Amino acid sequence: MCGITGIVDFTGMQPAEHTLKQMMDQIIHRGPDDAGTWGEPGVGLGFRRLSIIDLAEGHQPLSNEDGTVWIAFNGEIYNYQALRHDLVARGHVFKTHSDTEVIVHLYEEYGTECVKRLRGMFGFAIWDRKRQRLFGARDHFGIKPFYYVNNQHQFVFGSEIKSILQSGAIQRKVRRESLLNYLTFQYVPEPDTMYEGISKLPPAHTITVTLDGKVETEKYWDPMFEPMDRPMEAYIEELRAQLKDSVVHHMHSDVQRGCFLSSGIDSTAIATLMRSIEPIKTFSVGFEGANNETLIAHQTAQAIGTDHYSKVITEEDYFSVLPKAAWHQDEPVADPSAIALYHVAQLAREQVTVVLSGEGADELFGGYRIYREPLSLRPLAWLPRIVKQLVHQMANKLPTGMYGRNYLMRASTDLEQRFLGNARIFSEDMKQEIVHMDRQLLGSYMNPFDIAKQFYDRTKHLDPVSRMQYIDLNLWMPGDILMKADKMTMAHSLELRVPFLDKELYEVARKIPAKYRISHGTTKYIFRKAMEGIIPDFILNRPKLGFPVPMRQWIKGKRGDQVLETILSSDAKHFFQPGSMEQLLREHRQGSHDHARKLWTIYMFALWHQTYMEEQPSLQSASL
Repeated sequence: MCGITGIVDFTGMQPAEHTLKQMMDQIIHRGPDDAGTWGEPGVGLGFRRLSIIDLAEGHQPLSNEDGTVWIAFNGEIYNYQALRHDLVARGHVFKTHSDTEVIVHLYEEYGTECVKRLRGMFGFAIWDRKRQRLFGARDHFGIKPFYYVNNQHQFVFGSEIKSILQSGAIQRKVRRESLLNYLTFQYVPEPDTMYEGISKLPPAHTITVTLDGKVETEKYWDPMFEPMDRPMEAYIEELRAQLKDSVVHHMHSDVQRGCFLSSGIDSTAIATLMRSIEPIKTFSVGFEGANNETLIAHQTAQAIGTDHYSKVITEEDYFSVLPKAAWHQDEPVADPSAIALYHVAQLAREQVTVVLSGEGADELFGGYRIYREPLSLRPLAWLPRIVKQLVHQMANKLPTGMYGRNYLMRASTDLEQRFLGNARIFSEDMKQEIVHMDRQLLGSYMNPFDIAKQFYDRTKHLDPVSRMQYIDLNLWMPGDILMKADKMTMAHSLELRVPFLDKELYEVARKIPAKYRISHGTTKYIFRKAMEGIIPDFILNRPKLGFPVPMRQWIKGKRGDQVLETILSSDAKHFFQPGSMEQLLREHRQGSHDHARKLWTIYMFALWHQTYMEEQPSLQSASL
């Protein structure tokens, strides 16, 4: 796992090496083991390395035999040995045993189509000296990041935004439309970022840049569901075999590896399969109280026979790392579980360099409780649209909190207008009340429903559950789940691997009918059936907890004052109506509303704004 940086200069000037080194120094946490640069007129590449595979020969940037193709690569290619064997048979000559060099020769053989043959996680940039072009790519699901700036003089890219900021290619400025969408999603949907002028290459996309300033992006893969009505037993057999195969491939490394272990089925499945291959170490964190995940994780570790490490995160532990976490995130992600992930990554790095984890199973197999909603709303789903409109009008007049009101409101609302993914913090109406911005922008920007519409339009042929999962695969997962997974683990120079997000496994998952995913009153039904006899019985049907952060109680106490003080002392307060933050906290403490997630979303924006827009170098140095 590594960090990449680079510059294509449209004037033909060779980027200064000291600029590349400044960019690289900002991401030393992604690769503390080695560094390298390469350049010529018009282009410069930079690289930081965390040694995982081919420890002796994995130095980058790396080229082919004659130096006509150069690469800076971040990630892991799990089928690189098979690809290498095929390329050698085709006459290619290798000088290392790294997966990086496989990409170089694959590009020589197949050009930009090479990306379709890769199985793994990646963000890379290839400079083709013959064609005088840069070819970049991001993996199928968006596990690894790829940020860039494209202006009239330069194309600047990197694994993290903080690296790009060191290039001087852009002035730091909040993208206001991104803030508005962040207030709903709790992250900024791709390809936008919170910075004006900085973009993020979406998952399963390539980008081509030429010296004359032409920049083109192209999508090379789509995680579309294609349900096929086959016996459940057939899918169960395929799932077991393909998940085991994925775990085996994801375990390949030349350093010690372990596994995150929560109280749920996903990480337990990965850890159990790993343990069937070799002795492993597992890691968990939790919070004091009834939902302390470390208790169940310890019981699970004993049952499957792992060497287990755990930590209970105190309130002080949690809040003390927030400045560092905000710096590492690059842009705000208001998922409270990100900070728990920061802690478990820190714990794991004391023992191993690589960890496997269970991200992606919920999106593939229907694991979120909200996916059960179409079944619960089915009694009213058959109503004609005009009747639904009447029901909606009637329900809207009922007192807030009245039993049945919410059900009628959601049942009479089209899926496209009620589901935006797993987080929906502020409604458009509430933004109008709290945001201090131009009224015209508030009414005309590309809002969350506009963003989701492009994905809903592609899935009109699918059932509601599959459509919801497709929304999450394209928005929630890369924007929240994978973003925090990458940034919070790389903060500790820890490589995270996610066996569920394997394109070969997805070829099985995409064909499973919704009736097997959501069934018998539970989520992820087919996956639970597939894990019978493999993982401990007491884990099979446990409800999903995630990291149950006690944010509601914390903000009702003294931390609420800290949250409010940070917001009001930051220049970020100018984006919000005077008095609106105080009102949110007051209502939360009175118990009339639960505003914990709303306050947390604004708080994380304020922390980010202080760190990146108000220039506090002490935070930056404290984070390295």
